[in-house]
Amino acid sequence: MNGLSDYIGHVVVVDLASPFVCIGTLKEVQEHLLVLTDADFHDLRDTPTNRENYIADSKFTGVKRNRAEVRILLREAVALSRLKDVIDE
Repeated sequence: MNGLSDYIGHVVVVDLASPFVCIGTLKEVQEHLLVLTDADFHDLRDTPTNRENYIADSKFTGVKRNRAEVRILLREAVALSRLKDVIDE
């Protein structure tokens, strides 16, 4: 699946086209879906911080889990990266 399977088992950040971001462990990559577990599915409109600062804070403080499992449509994903690869300088 375009190299996405290399991320399975890692804590990842999925930036979405909408004002949402999802951080969790990538469990599975399906044809049209990403499946994450122990995830923080966050609406950025709910906090005064921007996307980059929220993600960097999550790297520092840990994932604020609010979902046991999340399924994300691939067409909604703009970017996927490992949380450990986030630069928080």
